[in-house]
Amino acid sequence: MIDLSSVAAFDRALAALPAADPAAAEAARVRQQQLTKPPGSLGRLEDLAIFLASWQGSARPSLAAARAVIFAGNHGVAAQGVSAFPPEVTAQMVANFAAGGAAINALTDAIGMPLEVVALDLERPTDDFTTGPAMEAETCLSALMRGAAAVTPDTHLLLLGEMGIANSTAAAALCLRSFGGSAADWVGPGTGLDPHGVSHKGTVIERAIALHASAPMTPFETLRRVGGRELAAIAGAVLAARHAGVPVLLDGFICCAAIAPLAAAAPGIVDHCIAGHCSVEPGHARLLARLGLEPLLRLGMRLGEGSGAAVAAAVIRSALAAHNGMATFAEAGVAGSA
Repeated sequence: MIDLSSVAAFDRALAALPAADPAAAEAARVRQQQLTKPPGSLGRLEDLAIFLASWQGSARPSLAAARAVIFAGNHGVAAQGVSAFPPEVTAQMVANFAAGGAAINALTDAIGMPLEVVALDLERPTDDFTTGPAMEAETCLSALMRGAAAVTPDTHLLLLGEMGIANSTAAAALCLRSFGGSAADWVGPGTGLDPHGVSHKGTVIERAIALHASAPMTPFETLRRVGGRELAAIAGAVLAARHAGVPVLLDGFICCAAIAPLAAAAPGIVDHCIAGHCSVEPGHARLLARLGLEPLLRLGMRLGEGSGAAVAAAVIRSALAAHNGMATFAEAGVAGSA
């Protein structure tokens, strides 16, 4: 497993990102040209197959060992009244995941993908980041390593999601500190705040960013100061997946915001990532543009918990079904293009 046991180790891992396999990508591209269809006629499905080939190192990529992992954490900033739901809902939803009753259970069941839920010290929320850092360095490193531990090198695709009351506030703060702008650029209703609640949430975020303005603008410091355990775990999982050559399927605004601090320093961190969808949380489209990711779907979703990514995984399954299952012109006895 990748070493994320110290800030220096985290920085080294982020500074040395492995590249995809160009030979596997080219082999997959050649296969696409030989399949019984006009070149490019399957559009982005072709691109997805080539992308997965490049990270799996195989001209015939697979999703047989695809996995979904949802990280859950609680946030001290919830005390500022930034969510429509109380913090105890996090643990209640984790229990719902375990019982198989949540949307992510139904959606991963529909695509035949195993689901793992990692609850991160729910009984100990992070500190309120309007009064100090959300996490001590050791706490943030522990969360990064918990995320990294969820990655296995034999995984064909890692679907990531989150659960945590008030984590849309942390996500907006991560984006603001990483990419600038104003709180209004990144804040949204989350679990269902009214306009007054959204405005209050923005004020809370602005206060937090001002408090931490003198802190180093490094990925680690941003994660630990205005992030949360589940967000740091997602960042650790994405970084570990990169070093293991495992492609990643990201969910919505909060999931993508978890890697905003990393991307601000090392934009190539997203090269092995697919944005499953664009949620209606206002900051998500802006964030995807900053990350340089084009979402697969736009379905008006805003649930989180990996749900949009799970729907997108069905599209990826379709891409590989066509790539691996179609006959070539030679196999079918069909004349190819001149």
